Amino acid sequence: MDRLIRKMRPYLLAWHHRSRSSPESSVRRFSYKDIKRATDGFHRIIYSNSHGAAYRARFQDGEVALVKEVKDLNQGKDNFLKEVQLLGQLHHRHLLALKGFSTGHKRLLVYDNIEMGSLKEHLNDPLKTPLNWKTRLQIAIGVAAALEYLLLFSNPPVYHVSISASNIMLDENYIAKISDVGLINSVGANVTVPHSSNSEDCMDHTFGNLTFQLGVLILELITGQSSENGITDLIQWIQESRYRSSIQKMIDPDLGNNYDSRELKNLLAVARLCIKSGDKPKFSIPQIFRYLQKKAENTCN
Repeated sequence: MDRLIRKMRPYLLAWHHRSRSSPESSVRRFSYKDIKRATDGFHRIIYSNSHGAAYRARFQDGEVALVKEVKDLNQGKDNFLKEVQLLGQLHHRHLLALKGFSTGHKRLLVYDNIEMGSLKEHLNDPLKTPLNWKTRLQIAIGVAAALEYLLLFSNPPVYHVSISASNIMLDENYIAKISDVGLINSVGANVTVPHSSNSEDCMDHTFGNLTFQLGVLILELITGQSSENGITDLIQWIQESRYRSSIQKMIDPDLGNNYDSRELKNLLAVARLCIKSGDKPKFSIPQIFRYLQKKAENTCN
């Protein structure tokens, strides 16, 4: 994270705390038995990564939710409950809200309604209505907005966020919701915040990693390709000096000709910048968010 953001963060946190008018939501405990039944014995997998698997759950009252298994076996029960408390305090339009947890045979987090499924389903499933260009642009902006919130207004700062078409959920209005967020390192045993230079190094690494992931996500939105299957090919393509000559071949066929060519090229330039910057991004997440937001506003005017 650049020095200006690090310097301003304490003031932004204080302002955010004063300006919040809505009460903090509380999370509730779910029984392991109910979650197991709702996920069909943990067989309804939405995605799986090094931090755990996520499942689609349909409870007896008809409510649909995302259930995420926490795989960190070194994390004690008290630390898990502390993380639950901290995750329950995150409130943003583009974050999937935590509503409950379970500490039975597995440590599980229960998130908000996901009736519309994941972004990946909408990009790859031929039975789903294709996402139009405006929706894809708004998804990119929404994810960038959530990242800005997590970096600037989360206390303690978020050290783990995974961004991909698989773990970004869409609500009934196609609003993007990040579902894979954690406040500890995947190998850590305590919900603590590193101090001094270690904290800065951790935040710098996190910032660079998130910028890279955002760039890959933008490529997924434009091409309709999954980063899980061809991330190397996508990254190599956008890093080529003459990538613009093959843009037409890479655009998702589902878009047809229904997109703004200038917007698409601008978005590709952002993706290229995010990916080529590596661990030392030239622009911060807030700057990228403001840029995308401004471009979208100019289009509407």
